[in-house]
Formats: sequence, structure tokens, C-alpha cells
Amino acid sequence: MKHIDTAERRARLAARHFPADTSAEAITSSLVALHSTDPASVYLSVIGRGGTETGLEAALYEQRSLVRMAGMRRTLFVVPAGDVPVLQASTTSAIAAKERKGLTQFIVDGGFTAQWLAEVEGGTLAALRETSDVTASELGDRVPGLKEQIPVAVGKPYETKQGVSTRLMYTLSAEGKVVRGRPRGSWLSGQYRWSLAEPIAEVPVAEAQAAWVRRWLEVFGPGTEADIKWWTGWTLTAVRKALGALGAEQVGLDGGTVGYVLPGDTEPAPGPKRAAVLPALDPTPMGWQERGWYLDPAHKAELFDRTGNIGPTIWWGGEIVGGWAQRGDGEVAYRLLATVDKAAVKAIEAELGRVGAWLAGHRVTPRFRTPLERELSA
Repeated sequence: MKHIDTAERRARLAARHFPADTSAEAITSSLVALHSTDPASVYLSVIGRGGTETGLEAALYEQRSLVRMAGMRRTLFVVPAGDVPVLQASTTSAIAAKERKGLTQFIVDGGFTAQWLAEVEGGTLAALRETSDVTASELGDRVPGLKEQIPVAVGKPYETKQGVSTRLMYTLSAEGKVVRGRPRGSWLSGQYRWSLAEPIAEVPVAEAQAAWVRRWLEVFGPGTEADIKWWTGWTLTAVRKALGALGAEQVGLDGGTVGYVLPGDTEPAPGPKRAAVLPALDPTPMGWQERGWYLDPAHKAELFDRTGNIGPTIWWGGEIVGGWAQRGDGEVAYRLLATVDKAAVKAIEAELGRVGAWLAGHRVTPRFRTPLERELSA
């Protein structure tokens, strides 16, 4: 069995996650998908790799070469348009089935009927056939049922109301019937305009899952079964079937664990060390369940929140060496957590300056805050 040590894994990361082509499409493809739970992460993941805001927005909203959709672990992602059928079949359709069941129960528990829901849904899709790039609020003006507020957790201390539009639009998007467009407000907004989606080609589930694991191995390999299971949100059985269908090759990893790569993908990754300033929820650190090989475990509690979401990070040569944050006045503050040489410090500070200049005039606070980010931003 070929052995790929930690140094080589870091070299692979540095080579594969920072493409020479800095178009938004190439950057997204080099990471499989961009995390979009926090809208700022999408922009900063692209900017941190040399891309541009205009290129990203053109890809998302004009060319539609990038698509925002629900994906792994019910998380919102931005993916290349060509990968939409594979992600839909491998992952999102299963999410949609659960969402549809939950939506129906939500409506019935709220005192309405499944027939009422069908009428609201039909009216929503009909409205979108007549117009596009409209907000849920604007759709509600045409389809009043979307504005209904239904009580949830009745009788409990956290009882609240939830709008029908929130649940219905998420379900329709997971089913591939509608798609998110430009946000309502600035690029930091998580409220999107809606349009009808283009028809999605059908792909057999097993074929799609093998294709999706292939994409992961191309970008994140080597990794363990546990890494792939965590990233995809699938069962271990589904992961093993996909690996078997690909003929994935086993490799030894430091610590005595077994990882997987695509057949023949065992050669060293060339390329110099580089500095990178990446945002909270960037796809690189969120690509594996086991993170000890690219981050000193002593600093995990500073950089991750309690549910495993990572904050803003500084990288050198495929390793996290620090963290950063934006203060209230917009200034970028940072702290190195590992010892690096003067050349690395110079390169890191240049990247911090570049990202800080792009952020000028904007104040970004991560949706999921971490201890070091809170401390540096104070």
C-alpha cells in the first residue's frame, strides 16, 4: 500500500485548492462547491484565491454558470452548473423528500390541508412562469397563502411562528423546481430572489454518488471513509459502494489510518508554498472530518465553534498557521498560531492587505462565530 504522509497531503491541498485560473467557475470547481450558508463566505472564498467580485456575480446571476442549491448535510452551496444533476441525484433529492414530508406535516399541524398547500404551490409556480427574479415577499403579493404564519412548538417556551414561504420555497428549490437569484439587498444578504429552475437531467442515484465521490477524491483525496461520509452526509454503505464503483485505491496515512485516492493518483503534488487568507466556512478546511493533519489540534478550539464550523483562517503551505478577523472600524486583525519564517510572514501580510483592501467599506461578521474571531474583532 502506498503511503502518503502529512507533508504530501498539505502539498496536494496547496496545489489543488488554489488554481492558476482565477475565474469564479475554476475556483469553485477546484473546491467542488462553495459553502453558502453565510453569503460572505462565497465572496471571500473566491477573493482569497485571486478571483473577483464581478466575475463571481456574473457567473451566479448573468451566465448562471454557478448555481446556489441545497446539498451535503442540508447545507446551502454554490456549485458549477454542470454538476447540478449529479448533486441533485446523489444528495439533494433525498433531502427534498424529507423536506416535502416535513412541509406537509407543518401545514396540517397549522390547521390547513394538503389541498390548500397544493393550491399555494401551484399558484407560486404559475406566478414564476409569468415573472422571474422576485422575492418571496413579492410572490406573496400574488399568492396570499405564502404570507400565512403558522405556529410551531406550540405551548413550549420557544413557541414561534414560521412563514409558509420559508418552508415552501426551500422545498421547491430542493426539488429542483425553483432557483435562487440575486440577493435582496447587498451581497451580505441571505434573502434571495426566485426564478423557475431549468429542467435537471436525471442521473441514476448510484451513478451520481460515484461521480460525486470522484469529484471529492479529485479535490480532497486522500481521505478516509469517515471523511467522505461526513462531507456527503450519506450512509457509510453508500460511501463504500461509491468507492467500490470507482475502484478507489487505498493508501496509508500518518497515524495508521487508511485513506482513498482515485486509481493511480499517488504521485507527489508539485508547487511552491503559498499564503492564503480564507473566510469562515471556507470549503478547504470544511472538506474533511479529521483536521489534525492541516491544523495543530492545540488550536482547534480557537478556530472552530462547538458544532464544527470553522472561522477565518490564515494558511501557509497547506497548513493553518493563524486566524484573522475584522474589527468594528473595518481594520483586519490577525494572529499567527504557528511559527513561520520571515518570507512566510511577508507573504501572509501581503494577502491580509489585499483582502483587507477588498473589504474596505464593508463590515463582515461570520454567521458562526469562533473564539479567536471574537477576540480579534473586539
